[in-house]
Amino acid sequence: MAGPWWRQCRRWSTNCTTAGLIETLWQYNVRSVSVSASSLGRTSWSCGPGNEGRPSALPTQIKPKTLNLTSSITRHRSRLLDPTLQSCCCRTIHSDAKPKDPFTLAQKDLKSLYDDIRKELFVSKELKHLCDYYFDGKGKAIRPMIVVLMARALNIHSNRSGDLLPGQRAIAMISEMIHTASLVHDDVIDGSDKRRGKRTINEIWGERKAILAGDFILSAASMALARIGNITVVKVLSQVIEDLVRGEFMQLGSKENENERFKHYLEKTFKKTASLIANSCKAVSILVNSDPEVHEIAFQYGKNVGIAFQLVDDVLDFTSGANQLGKPCAADLKLGLATGPVLFACQQFPELHAMIMRRFTSKGDVDQAWQYVLQSDGVQQTTYLAQRYCQEAIRQISMLRPSAERDALIRLTEMVLTRDK
Repeated sequence: MAGPWWRQCRRWSTNCTTAGLIETLWQYNVRSVSVSASSLGRTSWSCGPGNEGRPSALPTQIKPKTLNLTSSITRHRSRLLDPTLQSCCCRTIHSDAKPKDPFTLAQKDLKSLYDDIRKELFVSKELKHLCDYYFDGKGKAIRPMIVVLMARALNIHSNRSGDLLPGQRAIAMISEMIHTASLVHDDVIDGSDKRRGKRTINEIWGERKAILAGDFILSAASMALARIGNITVVKVLSQVIEDLVRGEFMQLGSKENENERFKHYLEKTFKKTASLIANSCKAVSILVNSDPEVHEIAFQYGKNVGIAFQLVDDVLDFTSGANQLGKPCAADLKLGLATGPVLFACQQFPELHAMIMRRFTSKGDVDQAWQYVLQSDGVQQTTYLAQRYCQEAIRQISMLRPSAERDALIRLTEMVLTRDK
């Protein structure tokens, strides 16, 4: 195929097969998109009427379906995954039953999560006040919710009761602690004054104390991780911390070559966002199942959902107001970051290349880049790419035995595409 893969996306968006984009991404060996060869051809569990709990062969080739993505971003958000795309998703929900809301299903496990995290951060009064600031129980707790649902689904898949093991619940806590520590540090690096609709720690207490607070949260997470007592789990979650640092360094730079730039963006997205979800899912699988293929299913689900989540977040930076996001819109452009919508827009407005290389630092760059993105199909293309990742996440999780938690993870994946904040 001539030319970089992402340059072909505009052609695929109006006339493509379901498999086309995913297979091309694999072909170009982008780490954040690649899927283990061992995952292909595995068994997929169907729970349609009359097939409860029966494995069905996962098709190794996906039948072509034509997809039209010329509609607006609003239409993309107004529906769940396009029915024309679901032939490869191995839909697993009973036709006569509505899947449980993932937030409701995980509520019991998450109810005391923040209380337990605050107990881990029991220190001097001032430092404790800083550390507790974001652990107020008002967040969506997306990451620990995914970990909890994944753990329960894996327990059922492994012929156990669905109840969480103590180590699995600890991993849910640790994932939220690592995530929050990274937010504290990111706000210092970015000079942000708002987070989750309220003032940031660095805005209230200053950068020095914010950095120390982030470090302490991370150290408390490391202590909790050590208490799990499984060296493989320690290695897996330690990789998350390395990826967060490497991803932050990647975000500080850019690639001059167009194709390398997009691969750089996707790898950075994996390291900064998806690695935590992917490795946390893998960690809870290690505690209950010794099968490497099951570990891979958990990892691949988390990776693909995580990348899709960030892609949608990058879209919302152009389509949602500050009140919805809890942060200023066009924040990424103001930070000098070229996300998916901008990179796709470059194909219609080459003037963006120079702006990207100077990180939108010249007068008027941010406003002009904003206009170029809105006049292009960059938003639609990024949404389309997020759909592909969500499809792969659903394909992976469908390989587990039927359970309410597994179906809730499928529902959660679909909700990623329709969220507006």
